[in-house]
Amino acid sequence: MAALLSGASLGFASGISPGPLTALVVTRTLEVGFSGGLRVAIAPLLTDAPIVIISLLLFSVLPPLLEMGLTIFGGLFLGYLGIETMRSARRAELATLAASPQNASTDIWRGVLVNTLSPHPWLFWISVGGPTLTRIWTQGPLHALAFLLGFYGLLVGSKVLLALAIAHGRRYLTDRWYQRILLASGLLLIVFGALLLWRVAAPA
Repeated sequence: MAALLSGASLGFASGISPGPLTALVVTRTLEVGFSGGLRVAIAPLLTDAPIVIISLLLFSVLPPLLEMGLTIFGGLFLGYLGIETMRSARRAELATLAASPQNASTDIWRGVLVNTLSPHPWLFWISVGGPTLTRIWTQGPLHALAFLLGFYGLLVGSKVLLALAIAHGRRYLTDRWYQRILLASGLLLIVFGALLLWRVAAPA
């Protein structure tokens, strides 16, 4: 349960935070409706497997001192993302865009390319996700699976819900509420960054 909640918390914070993929989810939902946002939102399920594998292989061969350095960088990176998320929340808006219909495959491939070429998933899995998943794996494969299920369930699920809210419940997701959600996710990122730094500083 702890692994599941840990993954879910990180997934939610990553899923709702501003970034190229989140921006594309909002854009396509506003342009063509929920189906466009949904096709973009599932991009991590199609692209992250090689990112995770490469990141874990890289992390597994690193010397302990470099592992510690990467973990510290991961904590600082999460803190930076949290601060940037909270700063951007003050001016975040769900702007209405003009329609530009495209077919389903275009939406999917656009989401795949944006997620693959974005540095965020690579930095996350090398500096945060890799160390965290490696640590959880020592508790058992089921714990690692729970972490991944929680992470991707909320990473993709939060983007799907965002698209659904924009498409069908715009009156319930005002700019003010979107800003509040971003503030909460930014704070969550800072908390997880502090926890990573605490693990490095705490005695074994």
